[in-house]
Amino acid sequence: MRSFTVENLPDLDEVVLATLEYLSSAQLPDFNVLAYKQPLVVGSVNALRTGSIIFKDTNAVFADEGNYHSKMKSEGIDAVYIFSASGGKHSVEITQAARSTGLPVFLVTNNPDAKAAEFVTPEKVLLFPRIREPYTYNTSTYMSMIMGATRENATTILDFITTELSNIDYDLFNSATAFTLITPTSSSLLNGMFVTKFDELFGPKILGRSFTEEEIKHAKTIVEDSGECFISFGSVNEILGSENNRVTIPIPQNYDSAAVMAIGYYIIGQIQKRKPSYFKDNIVRYTKMLSDTLGWNIQPIVE
Repeated sequence: MRSFTVENLPDLDEVVLATLEYLSSAQLPDFNVLAYKQPLVVGSVNALRTGSIIFKDTNAVFADEGNYHSKMKSEGIDAVYIFSASGGKHSVEITQAARSTGLPVFLVTNNPDAKAAEFVTPEKVLLFPRIREPYTYNTSTYMSMIMGATRENATTILDFITTELSNIDYDLFNSATAFTLITPTSSSLLNGMFVTKFDELFGPKILGRSFTEEEIKHAKTIVEDSGECFISFGSVNEILGSENNRVTIPIPQNYDSAAVMAIGYYIIGQIQKRKPSYFKDNIVRYTKMLSDTLGWNIQPIVE
């Protein structure tokens, strides 16, 4: 993980294992989600989903880059938490706007050189550890933030994946052209993160969907396809799809969000291994285009 280049980028499952190994000994900042009565939690895409997972059992208000201005005016807001792995991009202007409210402003990031940190007092920068990984993977970044709140044991999760998931026949992913993940009801906030990973790794080439075991009962399978593979986490699916297109993935008995995130990303990485290298063939072009278009310094590998 310390030496890969754009010529030999790792798959997502490899980054998951490396992340868990790293977090097994990493120090995480203290994260008190109950420090304020009604904080505003702001982020973009999976950063916002990460914040939503961390603050799910609180009275927090959630916002993204499109509506944070109006949300900051909500009655009762007593602090602002801005989630951004890079601490750049939209988080800079969001942090500036948050500071103008006079409320306590926290930046939750993985970048010790985050530009947004210039507008936050040092003691309110929550710097979480991360490893070197391809752009957009954001595995160590968001997983470390989630573990900072849930305090799950990374070693336990790593041991579970390497033992309980090692004997599954992933080769049935070879011929599938669509994948539907069925997650525990308590893990609903992770579904969007999984779909985002499908978008990033496969774009329009392979369809990836994710629903909880309750959500999938609501008109999600009216249209069927013989190439659709159903992957259920923690419970056996005996109804959806043909028998040879069903996979059951075990999850730990006392699981929390970081464990399900790690297992879900690991499975998506197993799919990535068995499909053409769509992501790897395009990430250099994409990051150059994004940098040129938006004026951001985006590299295909986040060091």
